[in-house]
Amino acid sequence: MNKIQQFNDMHSTVELLFLGNAWDLLSALTLEKAGFKAIGTTSWGIANSLGYADGELIDFQRHLEIIKNIAQNVKVPVSADIEAGYGEDAQTIVENVLRTADIGVAGINIEDSYKKQHGLQEIAKHCSLLNNIRTALENHGYKDFYINARTDTYLQKQSPLLETIERAKSYVESGASGIFVPGLMAEDEIREFTINVKAPLNVLSLPGLTNCNKLKDLGVRRFSFGNALSDKIIAYLEKNASELIALMDTSHLYENEKEKK
Repeated sequence: MNKIQQFNDMHSTVELLFLGNAWDLLSALTLEKAGFKAIGTTSWGIANSLGYADGELIDFQRHLEIIKNIAQNVKVPVSADIEAGYGEDAQTIVENVLRTADIGVAGINIEDSYKKQHGLQEIAKHCSLLNNIRTALENHGYKDFYINARTDTYLQKQSPLLETIERAKSYVESGASGIFVPGLMAEDEIREFTINVKAPLNVLSLPGLTNCNKLKDLGVRRFSFGNALSDKIIAYLEKNASELIALMDTSHLYENEKEKK
């Protein structure tokens, strides 16, 4: 079984797919070693690691090289976060998706929000893009490549449930494998979504939305923590770096050495 099919199957097992979000090879290898069955890259984490803010500010080839390094060195399937596709037109975005598939990932996240302005793509326009992506993937031998269509309705709109369901249904009809709705948190709305949309739902970890078992009971099929872990690592680094300067002493770097022995 190839990784694309393996990754697809992970969305239909009894267990919820708990995705480990990585931003470089070390974080990916660490997550794999810890037991995560699949890795998803975090564009926010990758951008931070290179000194940028999120939002397609990195050259796409540079972003792709990091994803490639992860995909070629872990044994588990990898899904690539390519934001809105790093392109101003559909042809460029489709080409970028194919370039991403060519480096060995099993799927992508692609979102419907604009990068240079507030707002969401029109449904029909985004559906056309998804359809073109799916057609291109199949024509290049990437059958069942996982397209996780992210909609940012909950990040940009008030009372967005009905529009979210409408967009999700349209995206699935246009070739999406699953739907990612960051910001969707209310239990009744999660249930409403899973009843109405016949595709795996991915939600994002947020304060108050953290437990895999509870989410599985609500019908969620995939759970990811985005940039939360990379942010925590950065905060830990900043704290320890500040202590080094403040104390002019390195002793706190070795506080756990006795426990290791």
